[in-house]
Amino acid sequence: MEKFEHEYNAEQIQVLEGLEAVRKRPGMYIGSVSIRGLHHLVYEIVDNCVDEALAGYCKNIHVKIEPGNIINVEDDGRGIPVDIHPKTGISAAETVYTKLHAGGKFGGDSGYKVSGGLHGVGASVVNALSDWTEVTIQRDGGIYKMKFERGKITQKLERIGDSDKTGTTVRFLADGSIFETLDYEFEVLETRFREMAFLTKGLHIVLEDLRGETPKKADFCFEGGLNSFVEYLNKTKEKLHDKPIYIEKDGEFPVEIAIQYTTAYSETILTFVNNINTIEGGTHLEGFKRALTKVFNDYAKSHNFLKDKDNNLQGDDIREGITAVISVKVKEPQFEGQTKTKLGNSEVTGIVQSMVNESLSTFLEENPAVAKSILEKCVSAARAREAARKARELVRRKSALETTTLPGKLADCSSKIPEECEVYIVEGDSAGGSAKQGRDRRFQAILPLWGKMLNVEKSRADKIYGNDKLNPVIIAVGAGIGADFDITKIRYGKVIIMADADVDGAHIRTLLLTFFFRYMRPLIENGNVYLAQPPLYKLSKRGMDDIYCYTDEDLANAYKDLEEKGIPRDQLGLQRYKGLGEMNPEQLWETTMDPARRILIQVKLDDAIEADKTFSMLMGDQVEPRREFIEQNAKFVKNLDI
Repeated sequence: MEKFEHEYNAEQIQVLEGLEAVRKRPGMYIGSVSIRGLHHLVYEIVDNCVDEALAGYCKNIHVKIEPGNIINVEDDGRGIPVDIHPKTGISAAETVYTKLHAGGKFGGDSGYKVSGGLHGVGASVVNALSDWTEVTIQRDGGIYKMKFERGKITQKLERIGDSDKTGTTVRFLADGSIFETLDYEFEVLETRFREMAFLTKGLHIVLEDLRGETPKKADFCFEGGLNSFVEYLNKTKEKLHDKPIYIEKDGEFPVEIAIQYTTAYSETILTFVNNINTIEGGTHLEGFKRALTKVFNDYAKSHNFLKDKDNNLQGDDIREGITAVISVKVKEPQFEGQTKTKLGNSEVTGIVQSMVNESLSTFLEENPAVAKSILEKCVSAARAREAARKARELVRRKSALETTTLPGKLADCSSKIPEECEVYIVEGDSAGGSAKQGRDRRFQAILPLWGKMLNVEKSRADKIYGNDKLNPVIIAVGAGIGADFDITKIRYGKVIIMADADVDGAHIRTLLLTFFFRYMRPLIENGNVYLAQPPLYKLSKRGMDDIYCYTDEDLANAYKDLEEKGIPRDQLGLQRYKGLGEMNPEQLWETTMDPARRILIQVKLDDAIEADKTFSMLMGDQVEPRREFIEQNAKFVKNLDI
């Protein structure tokens, strides 16, 4: 990677304001004090290392989770400057860790060309929210060290030895009085660092978890960059062409794009600015979509893929089955709001559009076989879109003519306030009947489903409208599907999937979650989807209240507690529930539907990339990835009903 030739010393560290508010309002700086905020501390320190890599100086980053949930991050970058800062009168390193908005990332005369840590609060915020922090710097022929406790310096920066290496090592223990938990999740960090390595070609990131008896290790380095990223995303999908289409342009706004089409019906487009995941898109995504639509329409017309030259392919037709990653580097990015999720720099639109227009047009002309396979899929998608439009209009006309637009099997609730209403999507008419009798009619609605549902991973939208299993769900939720979905129109604040605790029930849950993820994703993102947790067992004895157990561990604990009370196992009756239909209305209410006693699992979308891969693997056409998953996870299966 080309180095950004610029001085990086104390004068480049600019101070904007102090640090006082961080411990009082940590959520303002890291989002929350939950486990998500805890992980954010690690990201802030690693982001600083990645910024050194973007500048061309850092090749290796080593992250360790040490026993006791101590984080250790080491890089081989230039090392934080150790000379005295001209404004603060203390070392530049201490300034970075004790002053908010102090860093080498502000203004044209900064130490970095581009940076992901936009606000320069990373190091100081981590320091403020940690019980203690140690920073070791190798630079200018020496080894320097300083220590902090809860943001305040306890050991001034001092030279402790000599070294011909460069780099920075940061160790910290997050403050247990601030965070809800200090228990880091290896898989969450692993996913984030894999993404970072994809986006920074050639950067080597190692993550080690040294807690527990068996250490874990993940090692990432991708010389293929975004090509490797796209291949990873499409690992479980059938590809239309073997290698991704790669587009790269250097200059004032470096742009890197990788594109690959699959036989899937959904699109996956990820966008990044300075390695920040812009999940809401922005001007770089707008420029890409415009160019994509123009290039493929121009090619389709000039090569007679469209019978009617006046009928253009729409953007949705062209993006069906696409997997694309767009990465741009912007020196002074403008984001809408403080969330860094939507790029606002207007000049980026034209740069990306022009670049994709030129490069993609050339690629299609030079690779006619690939162009043909993609265009045939686009034309097929256009036909399906028209069929879906007709089906959608038919559903709307039918609904308008009926006296009620709600599905016949739906037992609605009396309340019309979405925030307090909930709908149970129940497997089977038998369980649906019990749920209808046992529910609180004021706020609980019941929608029974029967038989296997449509697998939307293998179906286009035209197959979904009018489907006798899915249409009742669409109408009951009341907010449309796909591009027409409007979260403000949902009829229920909670959409609860209630299925049997067996293989068939798990399949139905997966089918419904696939549908919600592909066609009602805001419902999941907004936290409206839940899984009901029916009990697996009931322990009973005359003269004793029934005890319901939701897991094998619950059952073992219940036996142990009762034995301590003098009630042996052989005096207890044990019932294993194989289905919801085995419970009467009263039992279903007190175990699974009563808000005071039930267990609901909220479906969260922490990682859309992994969710996309998982749904493709479980429900897609490719059998081999699914077989591998089953072989790797079969040993963890419990209570498999055959």
